[in-house]
Amino acid sequence: MPETLKGDKEFEQIPSIKSKSLRINLNENIYGTFAEIGAGQETVRNFFRAGGASGTIAKAMSAYDKDFSDAIYGIEEDGRYVTEDRLKKMLRHEMRLMEERISREKHPNKLFFAYANTVATIDFAKKFKGHGWIGIKFQIEPDEDYNEIIIHVRFHENDAKLQQLTLGDLGVNLIYGAFYKYDEPKKLLRYLYDHIDKDQSVQNQFFFFIKIILH
Repeated sequence: MPETLKGDKEFEQIPSIKSKSLRINLNENIYGTFAEIGAGQETVRNFFRAGGASGTIAKAMSAYDKDFSDAIYGIEEDGRYVTEDRLKKMLRHEMRLMEERISREKHPNKLFFAYANTVATIDFAKKFKGHGWIGIKFQIEPDEDYNEIIIHVRFHENDAKLQQLTLGDLGVNLIYGAFYKYDEPKKLLRYLYDHIDKDQSVQNQFFFFIKIILH
């Protein structure tokens, strides 16, 4: 059966969350760590479920307890955990460990990355809607400096589980966009919303502020 028929219109096929995760997993060079603290535990799960994750995920961790998180990433002067500064410390720490533990001589073609998030979802009283900081440091070439994308998300959903699922999809979209849409920033921004349930609504699910630093 032909893949196209006369009269077809051109359109852009958007891969599923599973397809995005699997494509990254099957790339022999993309290799990194996931560090998710607070309520953000969903992103790496998509990669495990997609299959082939052993060649991509160097480490996945969740420092849910505040004291344990402080022992890893340091104590914040203001006592807050869901902040841009905390996220940046996480990214720097995980990237440094990657460089220290993985030999460039043994893996000259690896594209290292560190994905991190620190998130607080909606509270039981539903007075605090929830927000989070999400980011990735990544390479496009093994010998290049690291690029960085940081997102601040404010959730508008009224259910913690829905917020977590949204966060998981958003994390995959961010990682996929970082590697495959870095040269098209406008598309990268638009693709962050891929497969976000419109019944829960794009604008009602979350609002984000983004910083992109490409070298």
